[in-house]
Amino acid sequence: MIDNRHVELDEPLPLSAGKVRVAVQELTSVLTSNAPAGIGDEDWSDTPEGIEAWIRWYDSLEPVEFTAAERAAWQTARNEDKQTELAWWNERSDRLEEHFR
Repeated sequence: MIDNRHVELDEPLPLSAGKVRVAVQELTSVLTSNAPAGIGDEDWSDTPEGIEAWIRWYDSLEPVEFTAAERAAWQTARNEDKQTELAWWNERSDRLEEHFR
């Protein structure tokens, strides 16, 4: 997390004493890039063995657990996204209704 230009790590890193160089890439630039994300369809195996391997991998995942502060931040962001979507929807609906008046 970055707070007031300070980086806070979730867990300590085994770094030697001295200076550390940190490269920062804003998440928004990653989300808006045209690079493909995830695994392509050609990389999935739909054989019984491939499906079984995927199920084993999926079952091995740890559940996501939020702290109260993380859950509150997530809910705030979710509400902001909802308001943005509603505003977009209302604008599109108004423009569409103009065609039928």
